[in-house]
Amino acid sequence: MISLGPIGLASSNPYTDDAAVVSGEAQRVERLGFSTLWRSGNLPMLDAAVRATTSIPVASGIIAVDSVPAADVIATYRSLQADQPGRFIVGLGGAHGARPLETLNAYLDALDSAGVPAESRMLAALGPNMLALARDRACGAYPFLVTPSYVTDARAVLGDDKTLAVLLMVVPTTDREAARRAAATPLDFLTSVGGYRRNLLRQGFSEPDIDDVSDRLLDGITAWGELDSIAARVAEYRAAGADQVVLRVLGADDEQVWQVRLAGALTG
Repeated sequence: MISLGPIGLASSNPYTDDAAVVSGEAQRVERLGFSTLWRSGNLPMLDAAVRATTSIPVASGIIAVDSVPAADVIATYRSLQADQPGRFIVGLGGAHGARPLETLNAYLDALDSAGVPAESRMLAALGPNMLALARDRACGAYPFLVTPSYVTDARAVLGDDKTLAVLLMVVPTTDREAARRAAATPLDFLTSVGGYRRNLLRQGFSEPDIDDVSDRLLDGITAWGELDSIAARVAEYRAAGADQVVLRVLGADDEQVWQVRLAGALTG
């Protein structure tokens, strides 16, 4: 089990190719005291984030195994491990073909052969088979769009010796409709691909809940409201069994201001 710390932050510039922007953000996140920075699977930008900082782990959330060759991940890992050992966490997922488990297992075989250890890998697992794979072939799981109840069940599958990092949409507004609009954009995309819709249905949400972003869904898989309400919601996930809650801030007038406020409330 690796220790990623209790509160991570998802990048607010996940898809940029500007290394200066990436480096500046990584340094700011480290200064604020967040435990881990999670970025998209853009390997050159992950490399830039690690090299711009001194101690914070940088995790990929996620490297899509359907589109990023294992050889590229291996090269990046080896380079960073030589210069910044233990600071690059290889988060993998995105196997959307007919045999996702077979695809991921083959990819993990390639990483094993190249010396990228399970202790440096996380899987974007949702369903029971993927959680079992994360338990058996990685250091843990990185689920998204899940409830605290799901976290309790996932912890039971993973066991106590694996890391469970939960990505959580954080919407700093007291306006329910504004929160719903902020959550709707990622939900519209994610529930049309992969296993996110299936996993929401497994958690007891209905098709209308998902399509309309019902109050039940909004309250079930996000943290929204004033700072104290968000902090209480994060605590629910931690109490349910999440080792780390990764904050994805949405709908904020000034995201950097809210990063400072969240860091002050949650990382002290």
